[in-house]
Amino acid sequence: MEVVNCTNPQTKKRKKNPLPEGQFYYELGTCSKNNDLAGALALYETAVSQSLRLNHNHYNILIYLCSSSLPDLSSPEAGDAVENPAIDKGFSIYNQMLEKGINPTEATITAVSRLAAAKGDSDFAFELVKTMGKYNAVPRLRTCDPALFAFCHKMEAEKAYSVEDHMVSLGINLEESELSALLKVSVETGNQEKVYSYLHKLRNCVRCTSVKTSDIIESWFSSKLGSEVGCLNWDENRIKSIMLKNGGGFHGQGWLGKGKWVVSRSTVSSKGCCCNCGQRLDCVDIDRVETEKFAEMIASLAMKREAKSNFSDFQAWLDRNSNYVAIVDGANVALHQQNFADGGFSISQLEAVVKELYETSQRKWPLIILHNKRYRSLTANPSNRKILDWWRAQGALYTTPNGSNDDWYWLYAAVKLKCSLVTNDEMRDHIFEFLGSSFFLKWKERHQVHYTFVKSNLRLKMPPSYSLVIQESEKGSWHIPVEGEFADETSRKWLCVTR
Repeated sequence: MEVVNCTNPQTKKRKKNPLPEGQFYYELGTCSKNNDLAGALALYETAVSQSLRLNHNHYNILIYLCSSSLPDLSSPEAGDAVENPAIDKGFSIYNQMLEKGINPTEATITAVSRLAAAKGDSDFAFELVKTMGKYNAVPRLRTCDPALFAFCHKMEAEKAYSVEDHMVSLGINLEESELSALLKVSVETGNQEKVYSYLHKLRNCVRCTSVKTSDIIESWFSSKLGSEVGCLNWDENRIKSIMLKNGGGFHGQGWLGKGKWVVSRSTVSSKGCCCNCGQRLDCVDIDRVETEKFAEMIASLAMKREAKSNFSDFQAWLDRNSNYVAIVDGANVALHQQNFADGGFSISQLEAVVKELYETSQRKWPLIILHNKRYRSLTANPSNRKILDWWRAQGALYTTPNGSNDDWYWLYAAVKLKCSLVTNDEMRDHIFEFLGSSFFLKWKERHQVHYTFVKSNLRLKMPPSYSLVIQESEKGSWHIPVEGEFADETSRKWLCVTR
């Protein structure tokens, strides 16, 4: 077979003797990988002297290297004006970029904002972010951080709040480092309303606070102002009602009580009781608004994908039959550890789960969701038919129609009725991807019941007795979980804060 040489002589020649622009870009990339600012600036000076044409990638690399030589934004040094030749050089390159008519990108603005913050000009850093629209660049969290951290560091609280407002208006979600900085400036400037607000924002952002954040929280509760704020009289029934509506774990109605706070390091027992003050922590659920939104989302998706099965019929049936405290994913339970090759389906396993739920819920029947195709195959066996017919007579069985995916049915029922769901399905399949994770994971933690069969003996693993999240009690006390490596959750350190 003849071998054809496809190598282009011109290409080979170009590789041996690259054009100056190509050689510059290659060497600049090497400097970027090695974080070699001095080498990159030397290359830049050579490029300028040779009148090479630079594009936005070249400028971005150069400005980024200048900004990356500065202190970390969230470090104690951030926000102080520093003397660093890289700052002036970075601005010089940025101005050269603008003079050449090259529009900055989000990466450019982020790097220049860092330079401005390091120079002490946090106002300019924020102005850059606010005017990005004229370059058709969209800010990200990292783009806003320089101005936010700089304002917080300089105790310019109102300006820091303005940055946060701008971020929220753009749909940018703040993370713990940003909220921690805002919390600190609020503590140190004595803005008790903002402190309260950021504690709740942290609650929605993280499960456990970092040690750094927990220290800031402790400093507030140990302060003179912290002991002075609050009220002595409140409607306990109203607070309890609001907490129930919120899903437990917080009321959000402001500081309750007055007087000196006592901050202790504590642990929480397996039953959810604080080992210091004895308060029982909540297993936090999604609130009522989120629950309704979640149920509507599931129904909407199900009807798009279950058009042939008339999912709306199930919704109407569930409205008429809503007195359930548990939903059972019938196929998941009955097929657990069975031989799929033989079509194994253990009705006895399903029966054991149903019986256990019935006995432990003051003799209330759970709702078993089973696909009609599976139901019909099972009823060919007289003993199975007898059990299934008995469940149906008690209103404990709903069979989903042919062509349906029963996952939508048991999930919708559990969410709509706000009850437990018995399944080992971790709900990671493609159909659940549409639901997002904003409150799906919180809902799962509160409602999913796992199970095992050990030597044919059923063991139900109920949801945890409490949630690992900042909690505010109806009496005004607080419990804050702190990050760390522990042998088990009962060893985790919590801040227990009581009056």
